[in-house]
Amino acid sequence: MTDTTSPTAELSALGVSIWLDDLSRERIASGGLQKLIDDRNVVGVTTNPTIFAAALAKGDAYDAEVSKLAKAGTSVTDAVFEITTKDVSDACQIFAPTYAKSGGKDGRVSIEVEPGLAHDAAGTTSEAKRLWAKVNQPNAMIKIPATIEGLTAITEATAVGISVNVTLIFSLERHRQVINAYLTGLEKAKAAGIDLSTIHSVASFFVSRVDTEVNNRLDALGTEEAKALKSKAGVANAQLAYEVFVGAFESERAKTLLAAGANKQRPLWASTGVKDPSLPDTLYVVELAVADVVNTMPEKTLEATFDHGVIGGDHVTGSYAAANAVLDAIAEQGISYDEVTELLEKEGVEKFIVSWNELLDTVSAALEAAK
Repeated sequence: MTDTTSPTAELSALGVSIWLDDLSRERIASGGLQKLIDDRNVVGVTTNPTIFAAALAKGDAYDAEVSKLAKAGTSVTDAVFEITTKDVSDACQIFAPTYAKSGGKDGRVSIEVEPGLAHDAAGTTSEAKRLWAKVNQPNAMIKIPATIEGLTAITEATAVGISVNVTLIFSLERHRQVINAYLTGLEKAKAAGIDLSTIHSVASFFVSRVDTEVNNRLDALGTEEAKALKSKAGVANAQLAYEVFVGAFESERAKTLLAAGANKQRPLWASTGVKDPSLPDTLYVVELAVADVVNTMPEKTLEATFDHGVIGGDHVTGSYAAANAVLDAIAEQGISYDEVTELLEKEGVEKFIVSWNELLDTVSAALEAAK
């Protein structure tokens, strides 16, 4: 029975959807995922190539399927496609009651397009359609990175009724472009006669990675003034992203679509595990608590929040002036916001490509061993 007084319950009551940033077949088969739904207020799951690479590298939960795929002579890329989409489809079924209860808002399981396609709009769109068809569950979400090319794919996927989780957003300007891409997709879907209420989307705004990069630059400056600004950029940036979200969906353009049954594209706080051990381990949960957002947490952060998170209500609405002051003060130190966010997007794509290649290597070795 879910504890209605726990910090995770308080967070949910505030309007924050708690999604787990992890998935594995072992977690699905053992009942561990269902336990988190029951006991930790978890209402969704996100995955990425790094998560699947880790899942495949340990344990024996995938052995039977790998053996079957090996005997069938399946290629490595096709095997990865089969394995990951099965996990996502199975998890979607576990979350089906949550999906129904929330009217489609939650109960979502995200799977990412191959990261090597991040700068290929047509390739990303095609892969998004292929994943959507294969998983074949209404509560799936297809993750598309927020590169310039990704913006086109977001529009095209949304236009055919695919629910999209836009990933790797670091800057406020890119966030605005992502919302525009979503609204454009909804307009196309409406023109095509698609029921807009069936399309959901989240915009994954990364938090701790911003702090890590800005902190490195502040440390290099070494002044007391610089040190005083450490670990403030990530939260300030996300608070301003929420301001962008609120403003964008109050526009006449958005209101027209919402009146036609469309859903808002909620901000999703990603990268919410603290990287600096001197920081409170619930920092990016507590400071970004506000209605109408998703917080996707690694299990460690989820457990820390459940155990000792102090949810002091909405920390975001009304924070915008202070958040702007933080980013202005960092800029005055000679640290370029645009340079930081562009670098993080580039590194984010590169890191996912590395993980994807590790996933291919892991599956390749497993297929070879199973022959």
